[in-house]
Amino acid sequence: MDNEKSTRIIRHLSIIRTSIQRNYRAINRKMKTEYLSILSMPEYVPAESMRYLESEGIYFVKKSSTKLFQHIIELNRIISNRINNCKPFFPLWLNWKYIQDLFIMPDGFTETGTKNAATLYYQHKQDYPYQMYMNWNPSNEGNILYNDKKFVTLLYRWHGDTFTEYNRVSDVSTYVKGSIQEFIGDSTQAVIVVDCENSDPYKLCATLKGLDYRNTAKISRILLFDDIHTASAWRILDNFTKISVEHILTERVKQNKSLVDIKLTARACQEHYQNHVDSFIIVSSDSDYWGLISSLPEARFLVMVEREKCSHAMKQALAESGIFYCYIDDFYSGNADGIKMSALFKEMYRYLDHSIHLNVNDMFAEALRITRLTMTEAEKRQFYDKYIRPMHLVIDSEGNVSIELKR
Repeated sequence: MDNEKSTRIIRHLSIIRTSIQRNYRAINRKMKTEYLSILSMPEYVPAESMRYLESEGIYFVKKSSTKLFQHIIELNRIISNRINNCKPFFPLWLNWKYIQDLFIMPDGFTETGTKNAATLYYQHKQDYPYQMYMNWNPSNEGNILYNDKKFVTLLYRWHGDTFTEYNRVSDVSTYVKGSIQEFIGDSTQAVIVVDCENSDPYKLCATLKGLDYRNTAKISRILLFDDIHTASAWRILDNFTKISVEHILTERVKQNKSLVDIKLTARACQEHYQNHVDSFIIVSSDSDYWGLISSLPEARFLVMVEREKCSHAMKQALAESGIFYCYIDDFYSGNADGIKMSALFKEMYRYLDHSIHLNVNDMFAEALRITRLTMTEAEKRQFYDKYIRPMHLVIDSEGNVSIELKR
């Protein structure tokens, strides 16, 4: 974040605000008895932060600010106006309002609000992370920035909320990763077979990204057994992994009956007997594949399931047979943000292509024909550049879209 101007500004504003809070009495005494400006107290207010803000054209010391609390009010005003510039640097799944509140001093535009904040800060200064001021109800929680999991859990709790998506802030254990990598390392040739109907493309993407590519070199390809009704994100998975991906689309003979499990089983047998694949990683929570596992006694299997979808009986059968299984839910899912955004944009573009068919050249020509206006080629170009090229979408409060010409 040091490379981003908007976050650097908030950081230096926060440093100065904290420095004033921390040294309030000493600064206030010098202002009253020695008539010094806050600009001439580098021992209390970091000169580096002051110089940086000045270089960005940000001045919180006003001629009308004759009292110290007025400087804090001006700092609060600038922070309040600029904090939203930092929003793009935080993930969409994190409640931005909770982050924003940490920087906003309650009632911070009044003398009473600044005094209340200072009193709370002095009483619990040791509880503030790195003794930096922030807006919270201070308590002895240890190092609240110990890791992302602890921080977001507390952040949501402070707002009467509960954070549950822990796979976004923590990763699967080293034991699980080590077991997967050992399984792959002991194989001659491995293939990942995926039942797309019973798996999540985003969780699988996070799982693949969570494994060291050097340890997955023996995986020759990923076989995606897809049904026409499954998520479109499967069609772009190969953009997010270095492993070769093969899509096997399965059509339905009866609309209420999928043939994915049959196709997957048949192809796995073919891979084993014809292509000499000795190790399979099955990605599915469906118990139907126990038949495949039991039918290939000489092959090695590792199963990746989703915690809520896989039955207890299936997990028990795997454990009793000595087949390692793991939950793809537990892998750090921040790795899958790219495929999520790509899938979302791909579908929106598809919807737009299906919904909107407009050629502005045809529109212009038709308007000229109906209005019986005559324009020279030069006039047409000028009109096009001035009114048509800048046309833009207007979205109302209900989400309805209209196209507006430049007028």
